[in-house]
Amino acid sequence: MNLTSREIWTAIHGMVLGAGFLILFSGGFVSICGLGCASTPDLARRRIRWTALCLWGMAALAWLTVLLGTYVVYPWYRAKAPTGASGAALMGYPKYFLLSNPQTEDWHELGMEWKEHIAWLVPILTSAVACLVSCHGQQLTRDARLRRVTLALFSIAFFCASIAGLFGALINKAAPTR
Repeated sequence: MNLTSREIWTAIHGMVLGAGFLILFSGGFVSICGLGCASTPDLARRRIRWTALCLWGMAALAWLTVLLGTYVVYPWYRAKAPTGASGAALMGYPKYFLLSNPQTEDWHELGMEWKEHIAWLVPILTSAVACLVSCHGQQLTRDARLRRVTLALFSIAFFCASIAGLFGALINKAAPTR
């Protein structure tokens, strides 16, 4: 089976970058939790440095995902359908294909709205968490409350990414970008 360039870019966006972020989340979460368990100052410094490096990598992954989705994949999704096109003729125009059927129009109305707007919280929150670890790592090793807030921000990013990924997979199944 040959993939079109659009399908390849869509797969990179969702299955490589987006899924990569989701897979790495558990490691980042455990790493932040582990900041409170450092037994020596040297171990704490190494954990902070490693955790910050990993989180900045995850932030970069999240930024690449939303930028690729917004500026490469999304324009193909919302390409304007020819006037009067219907049924199979709309298959090349995913947005209009979804909107043409009352059973799938919610995929666009809710799913793509989530992906267009809420998904942008993922790189923003992940960058904020990476910044907290980079700038306040020593305080994170001592302050359980600050660690919980940091973990909460990171968890919100994960939740937003998970829902965006689920919507993306379901929308691409119903109306693939080809």
